Amino acid sequence: MNSPELSRRDLLKAGAASALLIGFQFTPGGRLRAAAMPATAVPNAFVRIGSDDSVTVLSKHLEMGQGTYTGLATILAEELDADWQTVRVEGAPANAAVYNNLNWGPIQGTGGSSAMANSWMQLRQAGASARALLVAAAAKDWGVPAAEISVKAGVVTHAPSGRKARFGELVATASTLQAPKEVKLKDPKDFTLVGKQKLSRRDSADKVNGKAVFTQDINLPGMLTAVVAHPPRFGAKLRGVDASAAKAVKGVVDVVTIESGVAVLAKGFWAAKKGRDALKLDWDESGAIQQGSSELRDEYTALLKQPGAVANLQGEPDAAFAKAAKVVRAVYEFPYLAHAAMEPLNCVISLGKEGVEVWNGEQFHTFDQGAIAAVFGLKPEQVKINTLYAGGSFGRRANPASDFVIECARIVKAIGGKAPVKMVWTREDDMRGGYYRPMYLHEAEAALDAQGKLIGWRQRIVGQSIITGTAFEGFMVKNGVDATSVEGAANLPYHVPNLRVDLHSPKKAVPVLWWRSVGHTHTGFAVETLIDEAALAAKADPVAFRLALLDKHPRHAGVLKLVADKAGWSKPLKPGKKGEKRGRGVAVVESFGTFVAQVAEVTVKADGSFRIDRVVCAVDCGTAINPDVIRAQMEGGIGFGLSAALHSAITLKGGQVEQSNFHDYPMLRINEMPRIEVHILPSGAAPTGVGEPGVPPIAPAVANALAAATGKRLSTLPLKLA
Repeated sequence: MNSPELSRRDLLKAGAASALLIGFQFTPGGRLRAAAMPATAVPNAFVRIGSDDSVTVLSKHLEMGQGTYTGLATILAEELDADWQTVRVEGAPANAAVYNNLNWGPIQGTGGSSAMANSWMQLRQAGASARALLVAAAAKDWGVPAAEISVKAGVVTHAPSGRKARFGELVATASTLQAPKEVKLKDPKDFTLVGKQKLSRRDSADKVNGKAVFTQDINLPGMLTAVVAHPPRFGAKLRGVDASAAKAVKGVVDVVTIESGVAVLAKGFWAAKKGRDALKLDWDESGAIQQGSSELRDEYTALLKQPGAVANLQGEPDAAFAKAAKVVRAVYEFPYLAHAAMEPLNCVISLGKEGVEVWNGEQFHTFDQGAIAAVFGLKPEQVKINTLYAGGSFGRRANPASDFVIECARIVKAIGGKAPVKMVWTREDDMRGGYYRPMYLHEAEAALDAQGKLIGWRQRIVGQSIITGTAFEGFMVKNGVDATSVEGAANLPYHVPNLRVDLHSPKKAVPVLWWRSVGHTHTGFAVETLIDEAALAAKADPVAFRLALLDKHPRHAGVLKLVADKAGWSKPLKPGKKGEKRGRGVAVVESFGTFVAQVAEVTVKADGSFRIDRVVCAVDCGTAINPDVIRAQMEGGIGFGLSAALHSAITLKGGQVEQSNFHDYPMLRINEMPRIEVHILPSGAAPTGVGEPGVPPIAPAVANALAAATGKRLSTLPLKLA
């Protein structure tokens, strides 16, 4: 860091050389200053304990609103027996050798609702090891057996002698000892933090009082702000630029051409944007995509008539359909979707003599570190990443192509590193020229025999692959099947003896990327609305029909039974006012190892408009580390899913994205948010994630509720009755 007193790099070097650290602080303006901080014990890479009793947990995962900092801190603090009020969290540095995501191998990154699942045992071990170190320090200081010492809420006690000490009092001795590697973990019945209802989030206070530091808060000496002019169509190339008017704008310092467009650098955002608006650009669009959404839909519809790459084949589905007493069939349409996080994309990079320093809401440390290093011809370890809070992401900041951070790096390189650069994308930039959840079409059909038993299932999916061409292709694309495109369909939980799921992955110039809950956002809708229609055809109750097919999936059945009970499924729905129709729908989806069932209640007015009155949600995510965070994530996921269910769509016309901001890409408004009840299924299983699994069930639950109210089946999102 550019502190005149002590650089952060020097600071970390000092920490590596000794178990004692001098602390450092971010100011709200983003300046990092060395400060006289208490001496610190560092039992392992995940925790520091200060002489002021502070317990600092180093999070290898990004906090972007999902509660990761609180969850990870809870795991470690539980085994440490820390005082929760003294626990704080910092983003860990980029170092895949130490902070890799254990679910992904040698990669540091956040995604796939994996933070709790891959950290559970690792942080329990880290906390227990730190606790043992403090006990050993107390035993040494007091000259007593370690076995006679207990720890509770940040206080170490030797009952026979009556001696007590807070953690901070033991730091000096602890920093001279080695933490043990073999430790005994707690019996879950002894947990005092994990699973408790009232545990304050570790990031909330700073976000409320303005101390939380986001990338936009970073302000380095001499820093320039860059705004980039991108091609108007995907695949277009820059043919020429006249920057004379842009350079005449007050505050504009430089204009440079980079691979992705033309960057205007200025002493502030507004000058950079005015400069960009003044550019005269000549684009070669001969190789750009010219298709609109309707043309893509026609092409995808034609592909639905042709067999695709087989994702799963069981039994003899064609024979089952040939002898079926009833067949229900539907074609489903899902538009492109933008991530539309509240914090638009941004990144700060400074080039120094020893390497590069980056400030970013960093979700993919390893990929971005390597990509930035390649731009400058450096080694990855010469790229130091400071992980800051991110104001949402929903997958956008986890891009294997490292698109926006590479763009910032290229700008810095283009100006010879003469100044640090903060690159800012406006929301319009990202909505018109970013990455999207792919557009998909499905054709699905279910066959029933004369007794109403499900005997066959066929499903064909058409949509761009988000994995092909990335570092994940080798193990996530097999025989032409992108696993994320068919997840939830190819591994259908319902027992069907004859099944075929296949896939077309057309290649288009529209950039695509995972979006919160990935493939389950479309497969969950198709499966859960078709199974509902099959239940109707079988003249069966939708919950009972599902349960009969889930005999080998007890966790699906568990949340389904719980949500039906809590929603009062067995009782008639209270009727609406005169002229109104009411309906109730159910859906259950497993994603990322977490099982979620939801019941939605809707009211349809005489004019065809409707509202969602109530959503009851049941979730099984294994051990519930922070129940309040889990409820919040379910509520947030339902709101996020309702935005896509009711409003959101990215459409193309002549190859150009038609939307630009929230006025034409609306999100759910607060007055549209239904009453939500969340129920957590007790479990002793290892924890799984909750950041994404709340999203997939809500759209099919609402569609099924609308069908129950009106008899009309909707298969195109966003849902429109009129």
